[in-house]
Amino acid sequence: MTGLITRTLAGSNIPREARMDSLGRRQIFVDAVAKAPSEDDVLDLCRKHVLHGTPYLFAGREDDHYSFRKRIAHKFNISFHEVYITGSAKLGFSVLENKAFDLDSDVDVALVSQPLFDRLMESINTYQMSLREARRTVTERELAMYHSFLEYTAIGWLRPDKLPHSFDVKAMKDDWFDFFKSLSYGGSEVGDYKVAAGVFRQYRDLENYQYRGLLRLRSTQRVKAAS
Repeated sequence: MTGLITRTLAGSNIPREARMDSLGRRQIFVDAVAKAPSEDDVLDLCRKHVLHGTPYLFAGREDDHYSFRKRIAHKFNISFHEVYITGSAKLGFSVLENKAFDLDSDVDVALVSQPLFDRLMESINTYQMSLREARRTVTERELAMYHSFLEYTAIGWLRPDKLPHSFDVKAMKDDWFDFFKSLSYGGSEVGDYKVAAGVFRQYRDLENYQYRGLLRLRSTQRVKAAS
């Protein structure tokens, strides 16, 4: 089964399997996760397919993949290998939803860097102190967004998209949102897609988040099979 997944997910490298539609490839992957004998086998699937290899979006376009990662690494002064494409743009389908990667999908980028994580957290710490000292007013909806942001941060994933609108820090706007907006919808090698990004504190946090997601999928699929 693992060999079939490798050939199927390789896309253009194997012409016959490459003709399978994305949802067909998704089903093969989901079945492999559900039937994985152990958690170590799930971890192997995560590393081989979710984290490693050329993304579906860049199949047959290795130079574009390299250039895209390089420009992000240069912008934030991090290493080239610390830029990952995740989600449906990586696999060609959503793991948790029965949905193929299409023009309505985002290109999700994960940056893995402790120094970058810490730099971004500095401005967020100032925002947090303002809340504690009641010098900043937020709506209930913004507070809920901020609590969600803190939950992700607690597991080592900084998601600027979860910050409240009242979080108006020019450095964050210029160095984050405007930059990734400039890469979206024809502004970079990805093509006509929106680019969204977050920062993981370390590689272990990225791997653990993806791995835990597959473990939940495995459990859900096994319950369905038993019912």
